[in-house]
Amino acid sequence: MAGPPTPDTSTVWSRHGEEIDEGSHPVALWLRRATLTAMAAVVLAGLLSLLGVHTSTASAEGNGYHLTLSYPSMARAGLDTPWQVTVTRPGGLGKQVTLAITGDYFTIFETQGFHPEPADETRNAHTLYLTFTAPPGDTFVVDFDAYIQPSSQQGRSATLAVMRGGQPMVSLDFDTRLMP
Repeated sequence: MAGPPTPDTSTVWSRHGEEIDEGSHPVALWLRRATLTAMAAVVLAGLLSLLGVHTSTASAEGNGYHLTLSYPSMARAGLDTPWQVTVTRPGGLGKQVTLAITGDYFTIFETQGFHPEPADETRNAHTLYLTFTAPPGDTFVVDFDAYIQPSSQQGRSATLAVMRGGQPMVSLDFDTRLMP
């Protein structure tokens, strides 16, 4: 019978002085298998782009307006996210385009700003109103340059509407979910 292990050996001894081979112990084998399976699942999810930003598009039509939103339907903290609104109205948009969005939606973002910037912004308890100078023609596009705040843990749901004369002309609902 061999003596107790020295620091140079990796042999483990039981209480009864019997040598235990850690490499073949059933618990050790299952722990290694579980660890390798978990690591493979994470790598596979990354390869399939399941861990990044997923962009969706929502559209609505009403009162002569066509509204399209490209937005992050799923994202993670710290990642850049696309958010773009396109408003089209045959015959022109008038002098201004006013967008109304659920006020707390943008709290999950760190923002670099809107492009173009709104000529006027105002907010009541529930809604953020962004008024832009309309470009010539039938189409207006605005981008929101932002990324998800590192401290954001929960996503948001929101409604986006094109306003005219204080009334919504067309609106759509959307959700952004956040992954850990």
